[in-house]
Amino acid sequence: MPDSSPVSRVAIVTGGGTGVGKAAALALAADGWKVAIAGRRMEPLEQVAAQAAAPGRVICVPTDVTDPASVEALFAATVKEWGRVDLLFNNAGVGAAAVPLEDLGLDQWKRVVDTNFNGMFYGIQQAFKVMKAQSPMGGRIINNGSISAYAPRPNSIAYTATKHGVSGMTKAAALDGRKYDIAVGQLDIGNALTELAAKMGKGVPQANGEIAIEPLMDVNVVGQSVLYMANLPLEANVLFHTVMATKMPFVGRG
Repeated sequence: MPDSSPVSRVAIVTGGGTGVGKAAALALAADGWKVAIAGRRMEPLEQVAAQAAAPGRVICVPTDVTDPASVEALFAATVKEWGRVDLLFNNAGVGAAAVPLEDLGLDQWKRVVDTNFNGMFYGIQQAFKVMKAQSPMGGRIINNGSISAYAPRPNSIAYTATKHGVSGMTKAAALDGRKYDIAVGQLDIGNALTELAAKMGKGVPQANGEIAIEPLMDVNVVGQSVLYMANLPLEANVLFHTVMATKMPFVGRG
């Protein structure tokens, strides 16, 4: 029988097999949440579930966020298992090759838009459908934005454009979710140490053309940020939360 208790605290984490998603899934599971970990490949999801060591409180759901039917199936599997969804960490995302925008292949552009923008919408839409229909009604959505939602890096037009778009979706969904007790916020992350961001510690292009090594922070700090937002009462919402390596080049001129 599905557990429909209002204290069950059920979360979905997309892109949960690696990096930020993994950190968030582990933080939520350690705090007692029931967590559906979603991602394209089953093996990394199972590794995260094993690390969580939370029997009966973690399920792995292979999901392609670029496919609306796959996202719908993710929510259906979670509701079948636990009866409701209290939190969506809308995290899955990809980048494109760091090349001049005039050289960016249209296939890469479409892949980034399909994942970071369309996939984000599919998750929001399914969360709304489930959260407005369940009892007690409501829940929380945390969208993974980025420092790139505010300031671009060189040669990053696809990633930057989609992350700016995520901010618009966050604001619109936060407004539309009010009548259903759905709180929608955004987590903007700067230089968390993941496989994707490891290159920052070796030197990356800056706006002035120089190559510079950038400071990084422990990715588990991001997991704690997700947990903080997740555990707020629904009467309160963090609309935008920025967590970043303190000395990374973002504030001011560097």
